[in-house]
Amino acid sequence: MLPDVYKERTQPFGVQLGDLILIQLANWRWSWRGALLTGLVAPLLTTAALGVFAADSGAIALAYILTGNMVMSLLFGTFDRVAGHFAYMRAVGRLDFFATLPIYRSALIVATVIAFLALALPSLVLTLALGALILDLPLALSPWLLVAVPLIGMSLCGLGALIGLSMETPENVGNVSSLITFMLVGLGPVIIPLDRLPPIVQTISYLSPATYAASALRQTVLGLSDRIPLGVDLAVLAALLVVSLWAVGRKLDWRQG
Repeated sequence: MLPDVYKERTQPFGVQLGDLILIQLANWRWSWRGALLTGLVAPLLTTAALGVFAADSGAIALAYILTGNMVMSLLFGTFDRVAGHFAYMRAVGRLDFFATLPIYRSALIVATVIAFLALALPSLVLTLALGALILDLPLALSPWLLVAVPLIGMSLCGLGALIGLSMETPENVGNVSSLITFMLVGLGPVIIPLDRLPPIVQTISYLSPATYAASALRQTVLGLSDRIPLGVDLAVLAALLVVSLWAVGRKLDWRQG
């Protein structure tokens, strides 16, 4: 909440949010092509490689490969990048600068999350389209995809922001976020079907947000049934988004009244 001294001269929350989204997007005006390739190359190469090995394993295995790599694209484009961005903003004093302005702390957090979700969407769409083409999978897109994708992307952004504010240096953030990215993909039925994972991993997977993200995508992209209903996936991801953004707000130093 803004101190009383700022309230009469600050802009409405919506105006601040729009301006801050544009500021965050402007930071990537020269490097968005590299970001697009980073979020696209690894998932597509993995799709092509695993598709060769799983060609005789049936449509379900191929479906896991496609949606699992969509989750990987979102992890690289949101979680990993937001973690690095918050660490960078803190290291160079940009967060301190924003804290001196008459803006809401929540506007900065939400604007950053929305901006990085927007940057990640082109890679995700291309991963879906080219991945389905490579694996020769028919799509059965559900309208709930328009809810699932933003919810997945924003919840991963919230986790990334929390990691970025929790580490000592940007270098540590890069190592930790990459490690977490591969753990989230590997420790659950994200790319590998559930029945091929050890029982202990099947149990642990309930703790991973990537499990719910992949389940939601399988149901909304390919129309497959899943052990976790879509409503549960969306509820868990929404809860994760709220909790992570609340935690980020608690960790972010801001001016006092």
